Amino acid sequence: MTTQMTTISIENDPRWAAVVARDPKADGQFVYAVKTTGIYCNPSSLARLPKPENVEFFDTAEQARTAGYRPSKRASKDQSAVAAQHAATVAAACRRIESTETPPALAELAEAAGLSSFHFHRVFKAVTGLTPRGYAAAHRSRRVRERLADGGTVTDALYEAGFNSNSRFYEAADHLLGMKPGDYRAGGQNNDIRFAIGQCSLGAILVAQSERGVCAILLGDDPQQLVCDLQDKFRRANLIGADQQFEQLVARVVGFIEAPAIGLDLPLDVQGTAFQERVWQALREIPVGSTASYAEIAQRIGAPKAVRAVAQACGANRLAVAIPCHRVVRSDGNLSGYRWGVERKRQLLDRETL
Repeated sequence: MTTQMTTISIENDPRWAAVVARDPKADGQFVYAVKTTGIYCNPSSLARLPKPENVEFFDTAEQARTAGYRPSKRASKDQSAVAAQHAATVAAACRRIESTETPPALAELAEAAGLSSFHFHRVFKAVTGLTPRGYAAAHRSRRVRERLADGGTVTDALYEAGFNSNSRFYEAADHLLGMKPGDYRAGGQNNDIRFAIGQCSLGAILVAQSERGVCAILLGDDPQQLVCDLQDKFRRANLIGADQQFEQLVARVVGFIEAPAIGLDLPLDVQGTAFQERVWQALREIPVGSTASYAEIAQRIGAPKAVRAVAQACGANRLAVAIPCHRVVRSDGNLSGYRWGVERKRQLLDRETL
């Protein structure tokens, strides 16, 4: 293809228009590379515009790197600006979700953000770890739990959480609460929670499971104290000492603690606030053998100033190792508090880096 034909082809490509406009809305959809310099940039990059005949488009930065291009020197600054913009966009969407009785449709949220539905959905999930629908569900869950915990009636709780009818609320109650709302208000009454206690190199371990999935993995020195902790959470649930088959589940968890490389994939009954669930999802995305700081987690969920709240969410986690809060460290790399003891945290990290 001649230079003139290449120029015409690039100039007629809608992606080139986004590059010329330095359109931040196009970031994340593609990158452009410059053949004469060997670098690639985001569409919104403030770098000097290249000649069209020297441009090559890629769907992702990884594809550009595979083709031999390197990020521009402005890439980190550009990326920081893009991340800040995405965080602000998502924060506004979260406020919109939280302030409406009926969760807004994806198209409505995307239009308010000035993005396509597809791109908005991808940005929202990248920042929060949840889809917009998942975030709305988690927010509703928090509102219902808070109202029931305060002694409010089920009727009050369902209307304050944005449900317009009893039927819609009860259809969603199992997902929101893990049980019937009346049972949740009564501290888990009428619900069976199976549990078993084992031993591992970190001490005693208790694994509990509701109908929806594993709801607790607790570590400690005193097995009886672990049972008491479980009872405190589900005050009126039927706690059932599990059979030999269930104890195989405990063995799987113990096996993962002793040899993290084998992985751990369990159905989890995760119940937290919308913010906590965003943090916990981010924790589950930290690979075995890696760590992240509290500040980095706050950045990943689009709340860079919420470092203290991230630490509190880590402390509220009751699913040890399944939600790996032990992989979160201070910004200087040093270990900080851990619900089940800093020494256990150190041992877990040491095993994962072997």
